[in-house]
Amino acid sequence: MTDEETEAVRAAIEGELRLLDPAVRSSRAETTRLLDPGFTEVGASGRRYTYEETIAGLAGHPGSAADGAVYEPSDITGVLLAPGLVHLTYETRFEGRHARRSSLWRKRDEETGWRMYYHQGTPVPPDVP
Repeated sequence: MTDEETEAVRAAIEGELRLLDPAVRSSRAETTRLLDPGFTEVGASGRRYTYEETIAGLAGHPGSAADGAVYEPSDITGVLLAPGLVHLTYETRFEGRHARRSSLWRKRDEETGWRMYYHQGTPVPPDVP
């Protein structure tokens, strides 16, 4: 990996981990800073979320309470697909549930930096390793 690729993937992973932090998830200002205005998500539930729905509701979603359960990420890897576009994959465990996750991070300019553009979570059934 080149220095550019390494730095881009590192920045995307850092942003992804921040979005799993209850303090960030419960902060409208922080989520606004980390989500791209064109953001969409297909959650592990199968539900589609828009940028506006996510900004308005993330603080009330599981994993957002300071004294509650937290997402446990593992096996995070990333690849620079094109200048300004990183694809991350990883797994999470949360309250006994296991999911495989994929997200796209894009950087439009230096001022806004890296922001999550798309996220998808796929539940892993208990009998699948």
